[in-house]
Amino acid sequence: MTALLTIIIVLFVAVAIWQLVKIFDLAQVDSQSSPVATDKDNKLNGYLMMGFLAFIYIITILSFWYLGDLPLVSNSASEHGPGLDNLMIISMVIIFIVQTITQFILHYFAFKYRGEKGKKAVFYADNNTLEFIWTIIPTIVLAGLIIYGLFTWNDIMNVEEEEDTLVVELYAQQFNWKARYGGEDNVLGKANVRLIDLDKANILGVAEDDPNAQDDVIVTELHLPVGRPVLFKMRSQDVLHSAYMPHFRAQMNCVPGMVTQFGFTPTVTTEEMRQKQDIIEKVQNINQIRTEKSKELTANGEEALEPYEFDYLLLCNKICGKSHYNMQMKIIVETQEEYDAWMAEQTTFAKSLN
Repeated sequence: MTALLTIIIVLFVAVAIWQLVKIFDLAQVDSQSSPVATDKDNKLNGYLMMGFLAFIYIITILSFWYLGDLPLVSNSASEHGPGLDNLMIISMVIIFIVQTITQFILHYFAFKYRGEKGKKAVFYADNNTLEFIWTIIPTIVLAGLIIYGLFTWNDIMNVEEEEDTLVVELYAQQFNWKARYGGEDNVLGKANVRLIDLDKANILGVAEDDPNAQDDVIVTELHLPVGRPVLFKMRSQDVLHSAYMPHFRAQMNCVPGMVTQFGFTPTVTTEEMRQKQDIIEKVQNINQIRTEKSKELTANGEEALEPYEFDYLLLCNKICGKSHYNMQMKIIVETQEEYDAWMAEQTTFAKSLN
């Protein structure tokens, strides 16, 4: 109710200001002011254009200096990550250069060719040379970026399911993730949401009579062996979700009624990533903020926040409902030996049924 009253008051104030402006305009009808801009007006606006140009350049430089995290993207942990990062950096550099040049030309021309008494504008019906230049240059640059992007896209998406490829299903539902491994045969059993049977703890709708499903393993924490290709098969139980793994430069929609896929090869273990200097600094900064916040919480009789420790995460990158922000699953990248030891502790699908 308070928010509604605030909005109504703001609207009334805006209407009142609008009415005052109209009254002021009417009061100026008989004054000596003219709607036609004078040389003084044009000169003022010309200098203001140059001042605004200097302002946006200064803001850009300060943003890079104080807020920038150069390189623009870092800490990729997948085999295809550096290629995707390079494409991103090249695109951003080109955009930055073009924006810098075009903004300068726009503001400088507004200053240089501002209106002055006695000066007439020259009208060009057409200029083939100029039109050729501003058409061919963007065409070449964009064609280069598109071709580079297509090659990068093909390298990422054309995942061949080889003998060594680990096949994992990511199952999305409001508002959590489940992962299903193919077990010893590395083959996922058939599944369908219509086969979900909560009374028997068949939470993913796996076909109970499928021989390939008997050794499947369903978990809530994703473990991946470093250096081994992983092919993800993705399903959604309810609405459109998006499996987003930022450090692995991986994202794919999870669509109800169909299976989508994405593959990559992890290259950096969780422990190795935790030892990187920028990750250490990030963790220290977060824990400092948590310490300050914990002081406020404990003063109010609430529990203190736990210390933060870096982990890879699987996130949902589609707004899928009221608890979308909390839809995540921890990913642990480890050695093949550690992965095998963890897998040996898991319960197979056949043994998990009630």
